[in-house]
Amino acid sequence: MAFGAKKLGRAVAGIGGNGVGQILAAMAAALLIRLLSGPDTAISPEDETSDENSEDVNGDGDDAPPSAGKVFPVTITWRNINCSLSDKRSKSVRFLLKNVSGEAKPGRLLAIMGPSGSGKTTLLNVLAGQILASPRLQLSGLLEFNGKPSSNKAYKFAYVRQEDLFFSQLTVRETLSLAAELQLPEISSVEERDEYVNKLLLKLGLVSSADSIIGDAKVRGISGGEKKRLSLGCELIASPSVIFADEPTTGLDAFQAEQVMETLRLLAQDGHTVICSIHQPRGSVYDKFDDIVLLTEGALVYAGPAHDQPLEYFSRFGYQCPDHANPAEFLADLISIDYSSADSVYSSQKRIDALVEAFSTQSSAVLYATSLTGKTVPRHGMKFSRKITAKRKGGWWKQFWLLLKRAWMQASRDGPTNKVRARMSIASAIIFGSVFWRMGRSQTSIQDRMGLLQVTAINTAMAALTKTVGVFPKERAIVDRERAKGSYALGPYLLSKLIAEIPVGAAFPLMFGTLLYPMAGLHPTLSRFGKFCEIVTVESFAASAMGLTVGAMVPTTEAAMALGPSLMTVFIVFGGYYVNADNTPIIFRWIPRASLIRWAFQGLCVNEFTGLKFDRQHSFDIQAGEQALERYSLGGTPISDTIIAQIRILLFWYSTTYILLEKNKPKYLQLKEPASQQLEPKLKLEPLLETDQPRPIKQDEQNEQVESPPVYQIEPFVLEGA
Repeated sequence: MAFGAKKLGRAVAGIGGNGVGQILAAMAAALLIRLLSGPDTAISPEDETSDENSEDVNGDGDDAPPSAGKVFPVTITWRNINCSLSDKRSKSVRFLLKNVSGEAKPGRLLAIMGPSGSGKTTLLNVLAGQILASPRLQLSGLLEFNGKPSSNKAYKFAYVRQEDLFFSQLTVRETLSLAAELQLPEISSVEERDEYVNKLLLKLGLVSSADSIIGDAKVRGISGGEKKRLSLGCELIASPSVIFADEPTTGLDAFQAEQVMETLRLLAQDGHTVICSIHQPRGSVYDKFDDIVLLTEGALVYAGPAHDQPLEYFSRFGYQCPDHANPAEFLADLISIDYSSADSVYSSQKRIDALVEAFSTQSSAVLYATSLTGKTVPRHGMKFSRKITAKRKGGWWKQFWLLLKRAWMQASRDGPTNKVRARMSIASAIIFGSVFWRMGRSQTSIQDRMGLLQVTAINTAMAALTKTVGVFPKERAIVDRERAKGSYALGPYLLSKLIAEIPVGAAFPLMFGTLLYPMAGLHPTLSRFGKFCEIVTVESFAASAMGLTVGAMVPTTEAAMALGPSLMTVFIVFGGYYVNADNTPIIFRWIPRASLIRWAFQGLCVNEFTGLKFDRQHSFDIQAGEQALERYSLGGTPISDTIIAQIRILLFWYSTTYILLEKNKPKYLQLKEPASQQLEPKLKLEPLLETDQPRPIKQDEQNEQVESPPVYQIEPFVLEGA
């Protein structure tokens, strides 16, 4: 491999002269070698240590992972979680979470509830280890898994986000099957994999829509609720221990929302630990919760069993839930600030502060005081889970072929996009052909030919660029999520994407050239026509590669659509038509060498003008096409060199995309252990005496009692587990 790398490096570095072109070639070659020769599986040092020291759970020495569908139980306990956001301008600090504690157990569905801005998603992200790193954020607290401080990487977890992102042209069954092939390489039999996927479809209620395409804004596909359940299915492929769902009912109607929550409840009953954030569920959805955590302004108001227990708890302060009312709505109104007037803001804020203080006083003494060390988890269980995570990836080439299959299905089936691109190619060719109809051999036709070839280069590049920057940012979000799960490496993905788009991507430049060439009356030989199509096709792929880089640089499609054309405009200015290469300032002379517009324009001009004779009326007129090339400083370079230069640029942009995607991988904040004086005391739970029961609070005492309820009036409780 080393010998081959050296030969490839010399070959690419020797292409097209020296200077900037050689530097681009060397960088592209180095990154291409890195992309093609990456290791099959990346195992962190922590995982290697775990593999060496761990033992089989059953004690039989078999290191094979458990069969697909087996759930490893995990209990999550968190204490004193604090998350603050600093503002440099005002030099103030806002707490997103304040001393939040709680617990989630396998077999139970835990819902994090609260008004908008209460910290629901922040707490969910903290538990999942998905808080994006930022110098403005500070995160501290204790997080335990099965009673042991550890990282969330020590067990398999699923995270279902609010936005459902898929490859739109794949069917539901194809999406799950490809996910199973990528994440479960131990299932080698097609029959076993199909059986596993069918069981998953049945569990998620997706059997009726299994062979329907997912669809997007352009093509109607499955419903929103089915997409949400498909998101769950993709996350459930590897049998995660914990399932996190961020507001899974957002954007769904009441029926679909209930179906999604019923699916989560059934998953909890199967042994998963399910934690979801939810805003204001309907009553039937609230009944599915086993436990709830109520947050307001980042503070904890209640944490414990759901159903009637929260209503009984708040009734001790005089807040009675009306009969036949939705308990979730009652709780949401109780812990929300009323901004209708200044008096209502003051009274609601006073009520919330009192409730927060009351629960804090109680929970600091009794709630979650006893650690659940190793109650349901066998010895060496966490190490066993690490081994599964480390060995989940398949081989490099297997990943490549699976991703190539997916990329080809997506590219070839995308009828609406392909139809639009075909119509634009045909329309552009007809318009340009009509404007430059049957150019003759007069002196004025020289300028016409130059102008036509320039707009041809610009049109081809811009069409490919805008298509890519409009699609890739969303696709990158899907790829980032799949890579975070360890489904595949970046190298196989980029290579498969390049190869899969060649047949479809080449069709549109060929369609454009086939119509334009005879209409404009360009050099009438078949070989020149073939070279014309070859140049614009390679330019199209180079522009598409540039679009990938732009999409990897910015976070959104809108930003990519703004940056891509702006960057291309610079290359257009130095494209060889508007500014002569000999007159380019020294500090900008690297730009024409890096401009795909310039190389395409030069190749098209050499192809068109070489050997072409023009009519002369004066002695100073141009007779041979070579004279026109010299006047525009475009001569002296063979067509093959211009094509090779575009291939260098293509490899450079793909290599840059690889670097950016690797560098811009999401980085997450790690919990810092709080100071010892901030920790809640770990006290042993004691049973309550009947004399300690709180006395009922009369309605006329409500305002007075809620200001500062004594501790003896609050009944301690323990979160019950299944």
